[in-house]
Amino acid sequence: MDCKLRAKNCGGCPMLATEYAAQLKKKEADVRALLGKYGPVAPIRGMETPYHYRNKVISTFAPAAGGKLTSGIYAARTHKVLPVESCLLQDEVLDKVMLAVRAAANACRYQPFHEDKGTGLLRHCLLRRGVATGQVMVVLVTAQPVLPGAKNFVKALLAEAEKRGVPVTTVVQNYNPRRTSVVLGEDEKVLYGKGFILDTLCGKTYALSPRSFYQVNPVQTAVLYGLAVDAAHLTGKEVVLDAYCGIGTIGLTASDKARQVVGVEVNRDAVRDAIGNAKHNGVKNARFFAADATAWIREAADAGQKADVVFMDPPREGSTPAFIESVARMAPKRVVYVSCNPETMARDLALLTQKGYRAEGFTPVDMFPHSAHCETVCALSKLDIHQKITVDLKMDELDVTAAETKATYEEIREYVKEHTGLNVSDLYIAQVKQKCGIKERANYNKPKSENTKQLKCPPEKEKAIREALKHFKMI
Repeated sequence: MDCKLRAKNCGGCPMLATEYAAQLKKKEADVRALLGKYGPVAPIRGMETPYHYRNKVISTFAPAAGGKLTSGIYAARTHKVLPVESCLLQDEVLDKVMLAVRAAANACRYQPFHEDKGTGLLRHCLLRRGVATGQVMVVLVTAQPVLPGAKNFVKALLAEAEKRGVPVTTVVQNYNPRRTSVVLGEDEKVLYGKGFILDTLCGKTYALSPRSFYQVNPVQTAVLYGLAVDAAHLTGKEVVLDAYCGIGTIGLTASDKARQVVGVEVNRDAVRDAIGNAKHNGVKNARFFAADATAWIREAADAGQKADVVFMDPPREGSTPAFIESVARMAPKRVVYVSCNPETMARDLALLTQKGYRAEGFTPVDMFPHSAHCETVCALSKLDIHQKITVDLKMDELDVTAAETKATYEEIREYVKEHTGLNVSDLYIAQVKQKCGIKERANYNKPKSENTKQLKCPPEKEKAIREALKHFKMI
């Protein structure tokens, strides 16, 4: 199967001209070449129908003939927008919804944003579909804070969608004034519906907001997570650490088979979603924390905490030596590594192997047919299988950052700066936290010797820091 956009330098499907069986063969061979020395590589899990699998679409607006606008994707290595009517990778419902968005925008005479001139209104449109529920989210990204005639736009969009026989569950305006390639800004306004949609994956229901990280291929995600949970060998007695947890999908999938799940994710919005998803699904044995995974696990290891199983699903750049060192100190019986980049996985496995873990095997999963990317699940076990591990995660002993109650030093500094104009140091924050009875790590911001003089936090800065701690509900 071919696509006319390929001849226009689309770049979205670099392997489209290759037979799908040959694509799978190449990906499996690439994984085996990189990882085969660590353990056996199982046959790759491909898709039965490797088209129209993407449940998320991002379309960029551009000028069209007659003063109207169109939308599409950037040509490879350019900022030239190629108009898209349909795409072999995108959910076919979303193709029709995008046409409805375009028609409604033209009916309202909206103009596309011009990157160089900084003029115009509409930048991008992000669409999500809950494949299991059929719900559809439309996120209109604007360069201006006000969407003129917003009610008329929503009315026109619903009418255009009905003409095409597709649903629109919610509509959100996202304001992004920055000169950046990042699609979404920080400010949002719900124009229609609840501002989120629901989807079901591996028996759990998830609320998806505009910024939620959610795998784009639901069919293969179910395969991937099923393999990961099976690799953990859970019996219902284990404490599970889900590092880089996103909105909690792997941890919540595993929660039915574990005693306790602890998720850690640096993105605070994702953690709020994870907490909400746990409550929505009635999961009471899962807790989620907003923190850098490396810093969090290092602190947990310093406190002598341990876990039976660690799931790690890092970004494409892989994990860090400090994270892996801390995993080894926590001494889980099993580590399940889910990777979207076999090259960085191979690098991390070299260190995990040095720390006494053995790769039992690898299963590649083709999450993105017609692209070069491949996901891989690896199960690792500790070589000393006779070692007895006592598991008791005491959250109140850790200096972690709970999304509901705590903030990082950087967030406290930024809050103080924004609201008072004062610059405060980590030392001052640590001093005020200590006065407020908030435990700090041993030796954190302590002088190197008893005779070393430390600056004391001035009263006006102490007051500002206390206000920040109150804002973040830490006191």
